[in-house]
This record gives sequence, structure tokens and C-alpha cells, in this order.
Amino acid sequence: MDIKYKVTKLKNNNIEEVKDSVSVEEPLEMILRFETNGKWKNENISITMRTPGNDEDLISGFLFNERIIENFSDIEKIEKQGDEVGDYNIQNKIIATIKNTKNIDIGKLKRNFITNSSCGVCGKTSLDTVEILKNDKMSLSYPKISEKIILKSPELLVSKQSEFSKTGGIHASSLITDQGEVLATREDVGRHNALDKLIGYVHKNKLIDNSSQFIACSGRLNFELVQKALMSNIGLMAGVGAPTSLAIDLAKRFDMTLLGFVKSNSFNIYSNKERVIIKA
Repeated sequence: MDIKYKVTKLKNNNIEEVKDSVSVEEPLEMILRFETNGKWKNENISITMRTPGNDEDLISGFLFNERIIENFSDIEKIEKQGDEVGDYNIQNKIIATIKNTKNIDIGKLKRNFITNSSCGVCGKTSLDTVEILKNDKMSLSYPKISEKIILKSPELLVSKQSEFSKTGGIHASSLITDQGEVLATREDVGRHNALDKLIGYVHKNKLIDNSSQFIACSGRLNFELVQKALMSNIGLMAGVGAPTSLAIDLAKRFDMTLLGFVKSNSFNIYSNKERVIIKA
């Protein structure tokens, strides 16, 4: 979603008044509805700044990636709430009703989300935290992705970014096959939101095949992005930017292949090069 703004553009010593497309950023309040002690309860679990659109995929991906749910079938329904507000007449509240409540620890969830929103996931202890949610490494035998497809992935990613072509101010994540087919792409002003939207969509539509797919992301790769991909057992993740140290440590711990600085003629392999098919 984008909107036109009046801007003053300076180019080659010439000043011009133009209308420029800018990506919309609006808050989304995510609410969890669940049953406890025989009573239904609503709890606010997160507020994220997002690009409006695909909000249902965003909250379902978020719930899965944070392991609030273990299966997408745990979600009974997702509904928008509240009035259409602001300059763009958007509903900025969404509620997910879940059937399986065994993973619900609201106090713990709120502590985690407050930490994440204030400073990000910090410290080596975060690696141990992930092991509580995921205790199995991934097989290094798949997926096998050719260097040709990896080198092409930034082009494939941009080709499906409808908003980026208009605003240049938005991130994206794509699920791509070993044959270079883009199965799905989601965009958002937030890198984490774009990946949550993608994960929510591809699971809902049963598009995941870990034996032959990888995820490509715009921007840098940090701990949280790698963690979200791991929750869906994605064996290879590629980014056009740099990975952080903790992202590399996490990828190594769970045998994910992590690629950074992916361009049309080069990329860096930071872990588990076995999945990359390099021509002789």
C-alpha cells in the first residue's frame, strides 16, 4: 500500500516539485483470544508497525514463528476489529482465536515481546532460548540450490515486489524453488513482518516443501529472521545484505545454510556450503 506525497526533488542542480509514492506505515494491534479455566479471554500480545495488507497472514505467521501455536489448524478464526481510522481508513486491530492453549503463557510472551521491541533479541543466551522451541538440526542433504538460481534470486525477489518498484522503501521475502520459481512474495516496511506474512501465507496454502525450496530476503539478515525461517525448517536463507554475528551462530547451530551479500555475480556463504551446487 502506498500513497502520493508532494516532494521537492533536486537533481542536476534543478529543483522540481513532484508527487512521489511513499509506503504506508501503520500500527497493527495483535490480539489473542483463547479459553482459560472455562472462560474466553482476550490478550494484547504485540503492536507492530506494518504496511497494511495481508494482516491475516501476518498474525498467523507471527503466532507460528513465536511457537504460540504449533500448527496452523490451531487457529479457529482471524477477524479484523474496530473502526476504520486515520488518513487511510484502515482497521488497525486484528484478533486470532485459537483452539489449542497449552503453549499460552501470557506473562512470558509479554516479557519477550517487550524485550524484542525495545532492543532486539540480545546475547548468546538467545541461542539457548531457540532450543526450547526447536531441538532438532536440519538435514544437510537438502535442499540443493544451484549457484545460478542463488545469483538470480535478487532479481526474482525484486520482480515480485509491486510496492518496491513504486516506493523503494519496503522490504520483501520470497519462497523460491530450486528451479527458480517464485511461489510467493510478501512485502512490508518491516523485514520481520514481511517474513511473518510469507510464512503465514505459504503454510495456509500448503506450499512448503523443504526438500527443494529456500527463502530470499531483502536487506540484512539478523537473528530473528533466521529464527523465523528455522521454525519452518527452511534449510537455506539468502539475503541481499549482511548477516549479523548472532544470525550466523544460530544458522550454524541448527545446520542452516546462510548466504549474504547476494548479487547478480557474487555471494558469501557463512555456513554449511554443502547445500550450494557450485559449477566446476
